[in-house]
Amino acid sequence: MTQNEKVLATFQTRIRQMILRFQELKKENSDLYAMMDESDKRIKQLEAKLAQQEHDYQSLKMARMMEITDGDLEGAKDRVAKLIREVNKCITVLSDEK
Repeated sequence: MTQNEKVLATFQTRIRQMILRFQELKKENSDLYAMMDESDKRIKQLEAKLAQQEHDYQSLKMARMMEITDGDLEGAKDRVAKLIREVNKCITVLSDEK
């Protein structure tokens, strides 16, 4: 083989190796994107679940505050008054933001 043929053969071999490596990297990239999509989906599910749990917690907290027993009427009045103050504060904050 002449020098040019050897260089050409080496060049062809390296090109084939680069093509194979490119295909491997392309598949790995595709797999990683699939993993990211799956992770994003899982994160959204968990965020939705967290929001629902927070809403449920607030509802239970509100129900507990509203719970009135015979001996706890005064305490219930205080809790309702506190809730009204908190709502008024929220309204004030929202009004200030506008």
